[in-house]
Amino acid sequence: MHNHRFLSAALERLRLLLEHHAQSAGSDGTAQGPDLSAWQADGWPRWTGEEGQQARAYRLCERLQLTRFERDILMLCVGLEVDGRFADLCARAHGNPKLNHPSFSLALAALPGAHWSATAPSAALRRWELIEVEKGPVVTVSRLRTDERVWQYLLGIDGLDQRVERFVQELPQVGILVDSHQQIAAQVASTCVESKTPPIVQLFGSCLADQCGIAVRVSEHLRMKLCRVPARLLPTAARELDEFIRIWKREVLLDRRALLLDCHDMDETTKARGAAVLRLVTELPGVIFLVGPERRDTATRHSAIFEVQRPTPEEQRGVWRTVLTENDTLVPEGGDAEVTELSHRLAANFDLDSTSIEAVSGQAQGAVALEETPDLDQRFTAIWDASRAHARPRMANLAQHVRSNMDWDDLILPDNQMQVLREVEMHARYRAEVLERWGFGDKTGRGNGTAILLAGPSGVGKTLAAEVLANRLRMDLWRIDLSAVVSKYIGETEKNLRRVFDAVEGGGSVLLFDEADALFGRRSAVKDSHDRYANIEVGYLLQRMEAHRGLAVLTTNLKAALDPAFIRRLRFIVDFPFPDKESRTKIWERVFPPGTPKGELRYDRLGQLNVSGAVIRNVALHAAFLAADEAQKNGSEGIVEMRHILAAAEREYQKVQQPLSRLEIQGWIDDE
Repeated sequence: MHNHRFLSAALERLRLLLEHHAQSAGSDGTAQGPDLSAWQADGWPRWTGEEGQQARAYRLCERLQLTRFERDILMLCVGLEVDGRFADLCARAHGNPKLNHPSFSLALAALPGAHWSATAPSAALRRWELIEVEKGPVVTVSRLRTDERVWQYLLGIDGLDQRVERFVQELPQVGILVDSHQQIAAQVASTCVESKTPPIVQLFGSCLADQCGIAVRVSEHLRMKLCRVPARLLPTAARELDEFIRIWKREVLLDRRALLLDCHDMDETTKARGAAVLRLVTELPGVIFLVGPERRDTATRHSAIFEVQRPTPEEQRGVWRTVLTENDTLVPEGGDAEVTELSHRLAANFDLDSTSIEAVSGQAQGAVALEETPDLDQRFTAIWDASRAHARPRMANLAQHVRSNMDWDDLILPDNQMQVLREVEMHARYRAEVLERWGFGDKTGRGNGTAILLAGPSGVGKTLAAEVLANRLRMDLWRIDLSAVVSKYIGETEKNLRRVFDAVEGGGSVLLFDEADALFGRRSAVKDSHDRYANIEVGYLLQRMEAHRGLAVLTTNLKAALDPAFIRRLRFIVDFPFPDKESRTKIWERVFPPGTPKGELRYDRLGQLNVSGAVIRNVALHAAFLAADEAQKNGSEGIVEMRHILAAAEREYQKVQQPLSRLEIQGWIDDE
């Protein structure tokens, strides 16, 4: 309101000056001047704003050190936009009804303290685009105007110029700022205050939300408004980029704005995009936050560089404790022990930023609210599943998400192998208890994950075992797509592997390297450049496997082909034998779902078929289709009989071009 009052008072003085000039033009020059006693000698109203808060027009002109004549030109252009009387006044003052707009000739004739330097393109009014001169044959009589952004700002209306607003996006929701990030924010704020010229503040790391949280805290300390511009949206055409730079300079001048230039998800292969970012950081004034996964070149402009790491496990536990303590729906009042237990387990299994943890709390609260009387296990499951959803990686085409509801009963193995796999589950489940609370956590910076190798012939249940583990641990199973990861181009395989491992750092995922010998093969003696780069790929895998903190499952048919260095990094090695007759019989007993209509199946005789579990599943599925087709043709109820299984087994053996021996199918149809 005070901006409007101040601007109205300033415009009233200009209206009196124009009235006097219009009257003087039609008289003998003896007309008495206007009464300007209500204004100060410098032309401003005697009232400049509320106590402790100057009017925007006054503050802007003082900041730019505009002369009284320059201020009057600006106010004259604003008057035409906000006061309908100014068009008629300008026409009468010009003595020409067609010239119903401000012009330099009118300002030079009607306003006090006139000087020609105010009309120069390099002068403040035109350099900062506070006014624009429309093209015309004569500059002095061309129309002067100010655009909507300027006069709305002077009236006290907040906003952005539409020409830059289309590039600006809302900042991600800022969560709790952990201690390490508060320290960075304090250091950045101190650097900006102490520097004569604001530096480029580079915040690099994997988490955009953490970087934005620090930038928001710094901007609040500096009393600046922060705008986020994704670099991937920046214009690359020279004219559009010039306009963005020009308009943003004015925005910084008008409203003390800081720019957060978001380089996450930017296409680094587009040189024009990188060049646009470099132009912005070298030409734009004011405080600029440059955020991204890595630090960037800023040419000659000074940079203050800070690495923003994810919250430490201890900090994440603190955030979890804060969020869970404040949420009675998830943990009832007085459940301090439950809060401590949940905080440890969640922080050990998921690597989430503060914003994600708060979002998880809200999502889990909604799920728990649907239960009538949720117990502690239901509450924990809701929090776990919400955490898994937030940590779920973006794998693009590098991995396949495998959904499974398999359990131990679906896996038929000898007792020793089953016991080892249950121990794998035990290691993954009690990771927090042993590594964090009991102090077995590695202090060298390496990961404390669990890597296992499942070796054995094709179809004996290696992939199924990975599905069982993922389901038992309530984790997502990601099967690495070797065709998408392995590349013939030098360095591309390592980049793809890096994307895979980085994507699952948030936790809640199990990595499955099917046919692992293709990636983890033995390094060979270097005979040419191909051998050298192949060895580099294996070496990179060794490093990432050792740093990985989650569960990684490797399967192979060729155990001897693996590089020996991987063996040391494996916590468990499970050899899957080819199933014997007893195991095959158990598989046959469980292969048909409960809803399958079955006749009198002779499982002990079916166990004679000397095939793997995967082949048994294929035969059972094909037999079910044969039974369904027969029922449709005969108009009868479909029932899977031994004859259907026999036909399906014959088809399966034809596929691999092997004879089906009479010994294997003895007694299937006729016991004689």
